[in-house]
Amino acid sequence: MIETHDLSYSIGGRILFDSVNILFTDNNCYGVIGANGSGKSTFLNILSGKILPSSGSITKGSNDRIAVLKQNHFEYDEFPVLKTVFMGHQELYKVMEEKELLYGKPQDQFTEEDGIRIGKLEGDFAGLNGWEAESEAAILLGGLGISNKLHDKKMNALRDSEKVKVLLAQALFGNPEVLLLDEPTNHLDAKSIGWLEEFLLNYKSTVILVSHDRHFLNKVCTHIADIDREEIKLYVGNYDFCRETSELARKMVEESNKTKEEKIKELEAFVRRFSANASKSKQATSRKKQIEKITLEDIKPSSRCYPFIRFDTERETGKEILTVKNLTKSIDGVKVLDKLDLVIHPGEKVALVGQYDLAKTAFFEILTNNMKADSGTFVWGQTIKVGYLPKDNSKFFNDCDYSLIDWLRQFSKEQSIEFLRGFLGRMLFSGEEALKQVNVLSGGEKMRLMYSRLMLAKGNVVLLDGPTDHLDLESITAVNDACKEFKGVILINSHDHNLVQSITNRIIEFTPNGVIDRKMSYDDYLENKEIQDQLELLYTV
Repeated sequence: MIETHDLSYSIGGRILFDSVNILFTDNNCYGVIGANGSGKSTFLNILSGKILPSSGSITKGSNDRIAVLKQNHFEYDEFPVLKTVFMGHQELYKVMEEKELLYGKPQDQFTEEDGIRIGKLEGDFAGLNGWEAESEAAILLGGLGISNKLHDKKMNALRDSEKVKVLLAQALFGNPEVLLLDEPTNHLDAKSIGWLEEFLLNYKSTVILVSHDRHFLNKVCTHIADIDREEIKLYVGNYDFCRETSELARKMVEESNKTKEEKIKELEAFVRRFSANASKSKQATSRKKQIEKITLEDIKPSSRCYPFIRFDTERETGKEILTVKNLTKSIDGVKVLDKLDLVIHPGEKVALVGQYDLAKTAFFEILTNNMKADSGTFVWGQTIKVGYLPKDNSKFFNDCDYSLIDWLRQFSKEQSIEFLRGFLGRMLFSGEEALKQVNVLSGGEKMRLMYSRLMLAKGNVVLLDGPTDHLDLESITAVNDACKEFKGVILINSHDHNLVQSITNRIIEFTPNGVIDRKMSYDDYLENKEIQDQLELLYTV
């Protein structure tokens, strides 16, 4: 349990939220949502004690332990994986470290005081479930796809995606009474996300999380805390229910205000007609009093804004899209593509899925001539024009001092300032924002610029590598809708379940030992036992 009392926070004169009073209780999972910059991560940091509020206070159960998902993937580089997980429960970890130190003493240096201290530590160790610590950590790591052979390796030997999983296991370790998770599904594959969903559904304590994964929010959340216009409103239900409820409530207020406004106009007309009429003056005065009693409910405009994203094409795709034969590529001595053969057909929207992100990104980089294959060929159809959204967009912004207008001008046939400003405005860069330099933009703002570039390319085949990275829920919704409406061919590498399920009709999973290629929906793919059994073999060979 954790509770806020008149909690407020402002930064640089800007109020993020004011006088927030919320009780977060056990057996519930709370999803914190809001536009980029609304204060979601800040709110979690205040709850954890990492940031002090501007005013107000927080209380928790006297013996409640708060665990936080760490964001710094390099913080534990010099520690073994298993020990990194144990560090999620600092009280237990300190006992384990001191025990190890005392037991490691040479016999001739071991004192009577040491023996007494060991006895106390053993009691504390048992009371903190220390004897189950290693098996619990192994279960958490296994569920997230970290094999036993990695448990004794240092964190710096792991890939970034593996480090994320270890840090998540660290947060979950020891069943904390309050669990704070900021973007827990980032860099997780579908299997790991599914495992985490089941874990949280069965979790008995308080969970508060920030996520842009709509499927995940719908699956695990019992409540939604919505940060908007300096308020945090609590809704019962998952993300979709919260969105429908808030939209319905807003519509009801708007309709109520409309009825009241019509009534006011009617009364005002009566007053104007009869205020000078002696026989009707009493009635006119009565109508005036009625007008004063009618109050319109205040409707604050939402801070949420949806960018305008639409993929237009200059021509149709034709019958031939893409043919790949024997495509092979090794990176740092590891073969990521091995004699890959596939044909992409008109009308297909293809999801590249699975844990093997390196192979998927390499495939896109080869198809766009940003990387050379070791062998094999690929041929685009004669009518094909490719638009590409890369996972790593740093080369477009590093050492770049362009304004947003000048940056976009590089990719636009239409060079007029009016066109460029209008285009940026639709992507939520209005007024003076269009003049600021691109090197000061946030990750989400850079992604909106990259989508601007992609739209201007007008490709009839679109390659999307990590298309929802850094985006808020409103921008993700806009991307999702644009992909649904697009008439061309899409190849997409994404872990966003909703996005993949709602737009794709073919699934290709890259594994270290081959490819699985099926024409079916994503949900059908995940629920097909034969496919999942085959994947188990391909990932463990």
